[in-house]
Amino acid sequence: MGKKAKEPEKPSTAWQGTYGDMITLMLCFFVMLYNPSEVDVTQLATITQSLQMQETESTSGGLSLSAGQLSDLGNNINSLPSLEKGKSLGLAKKKAVSLFAPDVKTNKITITSDERGLVITLLSDNFFEEGSAELNINETRETLLRLAEFFRSAEVQDRRYRIEGHTDNTPVASDSIFPSNWELSATRAVNVLHYLADYGVDENKFSVAGYSDTRPKFSNDTAEGRAYNRRVDIIILDEGHF
Repeated sequence: MGKKAKEPEKPSTAWQGTYGDMITLMLCFFVMLYNPSEVDVTQLATITQSLQMQETESTSGGLSLSAGQLSDLGNNINSLPSLEKGKSLGLAKKKAVSLFAPDVKTNKITITSDERGLVITLLSDNFFEEGSAELNINETRETLLRLAEFFRSAEVQDRRYRIEGHTDNTPVASDSIFPSNWELSATRAVNVLHYLADYGVDENKFSVAGYSDTRPKFSNDTAEGRAYNRRVDIIILDEGHF
């Protein structure tokens, strides 16, 4: 009998690992095109959540991803508001961080973002005397001038804004001209708007609200917490909060 013919070897599947790595790298490349400094915080959170893909037990390259994750990522990105809106708020935040660096350093203001939009917080004890709604111009003139410059800048010209006054839970003094913290918080917000308008800011783009002590950021049980709760928030509104 002749020798039995040798069976051909099965084709190698090693290429699948390389192929899977290439696909993963391409995905990372396109994700990196989003500049975190220019994308709205809520948008960036949505994209980050979409990229948290679960691994299966398989380790062979592209087969290591759960079914349907890439299509879900595409759906989430398509459902985001326009990139121009996120870019606009991103540029506004970069402008604010640069312009208000001296004020942030001296703890006069803070700059944050939340579901409302970009929030510039004036720590009230720097801007108002206790129980008063009159701006302390001598101490805060430079900060207020920078605020006026910011709201005249191109980065926020197509936006709308809201000024919110807040107090701690300490009642107003018995001899105060304000019946309660409601009037005090609202008047402080209005006076900030009047000052900005005097320096050329378009007051028609603003709304004003007073919240008294109903929206504390920290506990009112400590002096430090009450100090942070006494504040005026100036918000560059997200389109959903116009």
